[in-house]
Amino acid sequence: MKTKKEVITLGTARENLKSARRIVIKVGTSTLAHADTGKLNLYRIEHLVREIADLHNAGKEIIFVSSGAIAAGMNKLGIKVKPQTIPENQALAAVGQGVLMHIYEKFFAEYGQTIGQILLTKENAADAHARENSGNSFRAILDMGAIPVVNENDAVGVDEIRIGDNDNLSAIVAAMIDAEVLIILSDIDGLYDGNPKVDKDARLIDEVTEINSEIERIAGGAGTKLGIGGMFTKIQAAKLATAHGVTMLIVNGSTNGNLRRALNGEKVGTIFPRRESS
Repeated sequence: MKTKKEVITLGTARENLKSARRIVIKVGTSTLAHADTGKLNLYRIEHLVREIADLHNAGKEIIFVSSGAIAAGMNKLGIKVKPQTIPENQALAAVGQGVLMHIYEKFFAEYGQTIGQILLTKENAADAHARENSGNSFRAILDMGAIPVVNENDAVGVDEIRIGDNDNLSAIVAAMIDAEVLIILSDIDGLYDGNPKVDKDARLIDEVTEINSEIERIAGGAGTKLGIGGMFTKIQAAKLATAHGVTMLIVNGSTNGNLRRALNGEKVGTIFPRRESS
């Protein structure tokens, strides 16, 4: 049972979302593509774009981190099974980025929005000078009233310069540009205390104020089948984001209106409140 202090903390963390102005939204391939065919889910993409466009119209500064380039490249080239080699995946990303940006350009334009693409590597975040320049690029796009669409530069990336996943990329971006909120859209409602796909008694965790070993265990642990590209990377992202003063949420991206509900302070998904500076 939550104490009165814990209830107040939860209310305050969610209430503060209402006034957030600079928001990073990350969407994964599982939300963008149909599970059965792997092809892009245009219905889901259009509804997501509409929500983002309306938030932008309401005065929010939105930075959109999108996965899906390799999946889009596979669809375009008629490849059914994802290749295992780096050059093949780089080629798919090169083809898919154009496909994905064309779709985003079309849908965002229909709702009166202008977008600009930014491709990042680890070098953009590791070096202070490069990080400052990257942050300035984001701010310039935002100042011009456009929406940055971000992905890792998979077309030329190698292991030495890759960030590795877009969950951590979105946290890096959020820290880089002093965002107030990071929302990671997933194919699950949030962080559960068990695996809801196999445990019918698994319960959604409303709030995580401390990312400890138990939270990491629940998330699947590094190197496990569950953790690769899944919940564990989201917990890593939460560590980074909250340490830089960014509140993070994991929200189901397959439900229309979840973005707005989350930013209205409603009880949606799992919230990781930002750590206060000491």
